[in-house]
Amino acid sequence: MTKKADARKALDSAELRSVAADTACDRFSRDGWTATSVYVPNEMKLTIYVNGRELVTISCTPIKLPYLVFGFLYSEGIISGAADVTTIRLCEDESLADVRLADSDYEPPTQRTITSGCGGGASFESRARKIESDLTAAPTQILSLMKRLRKRMVLYRISGGVHTSALADTEKLIVVAEDIGRHNTLDKIQGECLLREIPTRDRLLLSTGRVSSEMLLKAARMEVPIVVSRHSLTESAVSLARDLGITLVGYARGGRLSAYSHSERLGCPVS
Repeated sequence: MTKKADARKALDSAELRSVAADTACDRFSRDGWTATSVYVPNEMKLTIYVNGRELVTISCTPIKLPYLVFGFLYSEGIISGAADVTTIRLCEDESLADVRLADSDYEPPTQRTITSGCGGGASFESRARKIESDLTAAPTQILSLMKRLRKRMVLYRISGGVHTSALADTEKLIVVAEDIGRHNTLDKIQGECLLREIPTRDRLLLSTGRVSSEMLLKAARMEVPIVVSRHSLTESAVSLARDLGITLVGYARGGRLSAYSHSERLGCPVS
């Protein structure tokens, strides 16, 4: 059985239709053109309303949407916990989430920053507290976790075009999320942890996508001291990680990784 067939088997037909579409295409190879079909990831634009006022519209993959909403509100500092939300009405047909807060006088902010995530997005929160943590992880543990993450990339194996992130301890993956947006995967993880009461403090955050300053701020909000990417980092993310006391790792694949800040947590001698 191929990896794609194995991945499709992991999802039932309803789940598969919700996250990917079987799409006709013409494929060129050394043998010429062939008419075929492939799965491509679904995309929706979810508009979040808070206390009756529009907050933001997020381009996302239509899976784990309640987690996405809760995680976004938490990471942006709009709520401090699940109890701050009194009701949430999620309507996929209308592509909206209507959230009512315990603080009925709350008014959504009007100033937002357009993020660098796939499909675009918005961020309101630009502050974070410095992370104090005794967590350590050996490079071999991090590389092992990244291999496990690759095996959990179900939607990616079916369609490609999505990012995968995970919250982990040094031995195992705890929560995994996939989405067309890098930032959305972190919000889905944060939201699931809020609703399932899973602590995020003193964990590792793994991602297949580029880590930007917005991603780093979301990690800091989770109080995660080690952030790992399979790919690149931005200069702003590195600078922010150094200021916030976060160990930032890039290009973690195969048998290698690069640590850009606070590498002492990985057993590297402090220079």
